[in-house]
Amino acid sequence: MPADNQEPKERKSLDERHRMSELERLRHSCAHVMATAIARLWPDAQFAAGPPVDTGFYYDVELEHRIAPEDFAAIEAEMKKEIKANHPFERLTVTRAQAVADAQRGRLGALADRPVSSKFKLGNLEDIPEGEEITYYRSGDFVDLCAGPHVLRTGNIGAFKLTSVASAYYKGDERNPQLQRIYGTAFKNKTQLEEWLKLQEEARQRDHRKIGAEMGLYVIDTEFTGPGMPLWLPKGAVIVEELEKLAKETEFAAGYVRVKTPHLAKEKMYRTSGHLPYYAESMFPPMVLAEEGGGRVGEAAQAPVTRSATEGEPPVERADSTSGLRTEPTRYYLKAMNCPHHHRIFAAEPRSYRDLPLRLAEYGCCYRYEQSGELLGLMRVRSLNMNDAHIYCTEDQFAAEFNAVNQMYLQYFKIFGIEKYVMRFSTHGQAGLGKKYVDEPELWLKTEAMVRRVLDQSGINFVEVPDEAAFYGPKIDVQVWSVIGREFTLATNQVDFAVPAKFGLVYRDRDNTDKTPLCIHRAPLGTHERFIGFLIEHYAGNFPLWLAPDQVRVLPVTEAQLDYARGIVNELRGEQVRAELEFSSDKLMGRIQRAEQARVHHILVVGQREQDAQSVAVRIHGRGQQGVQPRAEVVADILAAIRQRRA
Repeated sequence: MPADNQEPKERKSLDERHRMSELERLRHSCAHVMATAIARLWPDAQFAAGPPVDTGFYYDVELEHRIAPEDFAAIEAEMKKEIKANHPFERLTVTRAQAVADAQRGRLGALADRPVSSKFKLGNLEDIPEGEEITYYRSGDFVDLCAGPHVLRTGNIGAFKLTSVASAYYKGDERNPQLQRIYGTAFKNKTQLEEWLKLQEEARQRDHRKIGAEMGLYVIDTEFTGPGMPLWLPKGAVIVEELEKLAKETEFAAGYVRVKTPHLAKEKMYRTSGHLPYYAESMFPPMVLAEEGGGRVGEAAQAPVTRSATEGEPPVERADSTSGLRTEPTRYYLKAMNCPHHHRIFAAEPRSYRDLPLRLAEYGCCYRYEQSGELLGLMRVRSLNMNDAHIYCTEDQFAAEFNAVNQMYLQYFKIFGIEKYVMRFSTHGQAGLGKKYVDEPELWLKTEAMVRRVLDQSGINFVEVPDEAAFYGPKIDVQVWSVIGREFTLATNQVDFAVPAKFGLVYRDRDNTDKTPLCIHRAPLGTHERFIGFLIEHYAGNFPLWLAPDQVRVLPVTEAQLDYARGIVNELRGEQVRAELEFSSDKLMGRIQRAEQARVHHILVVGQREQDAQSVAVRIHGRGQQGVQPRAEVVADILAAIRQRRA
């Protein structure tokens, strides 16, 4: 099931935590120094977790005082004192009983004993398996429950800066207390920090939410439509349709056939696939409807208000008010993934080995019940249109099909100017068999070896990550970097050896026996929402001509050139180019500035000389004046650039 790849990560093992890089170790140490500073300023602070992250570090804290950016200077001043003191980071091994006792007297995550317990540290102790070593780290007066590692002394911490504050639930569970999460970053020296801060400022200027609003691409109407449900405005819809056109052309050339599936299905669909109850918390609550019976349709039942009230309950019978007959309601779920629907399409007709590989493609609209605190513009939404496809193939066909999917990714990278990427190959963990993963150990090893072999032979840049596979098979998360170095999870490519059998999918083989196909789930362009969010930031809103919502704007200098300008617009629009005419009493430079602000790709200015010479003065957004050129050549070049999808 291609997903948006932001599922919470499993708790790392002790060995994994000890394999921090030098920079992660520095940042982890800086998190402790920040906690020390906060504890000095607000001794009642209750600390939870404080790990390093990709961009720095954070610490979760419960505190009556609401920390704001205005407090950062005071916190940083205290941090500098701790760094100047050059305290050693001391590692202490303790028994579980001692750790519990220390937490109960408030000593953990604190500078001294306190009249209240270190309640979150007591909760963290519960997560440490029996038999695993329990350690503290002490720096100066601050003692914390921590597996480490750290730098040798606080004085080894280089340049740092606090960056933001947000809210987060303890252990990421919305049923737990909401804490303040204070973020910061640290580097070896001031030069590296300043370079990073400059990059962050560039990233803020490229924020897809900011540019999306400026360009009028989409809105999220929380009052009427709901959070996480983007409404594509006309200019945003242009980008959606261009991407879908690209996918359809690419997939048609690769032998895919297109299908369409409904937005919802019966509960049986998702129980058969195994998504229920495993994936229930990420699905919208079901609608409970009285099914057809005795030639009459019963009343639709009100959907349950709470999620937990619906899971695992037996069907509830309702009386037909007109006849007294009992009907059994049926639960329908909004579609959270397309794959089960495609499996039913495969099953709709008898299949032979001659029909394989069968590649079913769809831009299917799915719905995920993401937590409100996790929603983020287009990057994390509740309604998503996915560039989905499922390839049903034999084992012999697998290598060629899987490699072809990866090559499609590379083709897209070239089109969009994505130069840095890595395929993150996620395998299963043996301990999760039967719980987190389908309990088929031999099939896991076999399919993982097949994927690994294809990746090795194709020379594709990949890394292998254990214990993060999909529940039904190994997967690849496609990580890409924008032009300013920001990392995004773009899409997934997954192998499914389990679910086709659950749906009884078979094909008649050469030996006249029924066999179950392998299924490859793939979504090279991810979802419209997430991919467009990435592209907005990648291009800073300055889309290439073929993708730009406003491709051409023709500006006549005076009214005398109106007919000539209108002829250029009509010629371009006749070729499906998004061209507009703008003429007003405003000065020409004012109209040019408006077009630049709107990120119009080609601005064509025509005065009397251009009209007489059948030419145009060309201006390209972000590149300035290109000079006066023959009209026919400009039109031909515009059409070629769009057709070739030039970057």
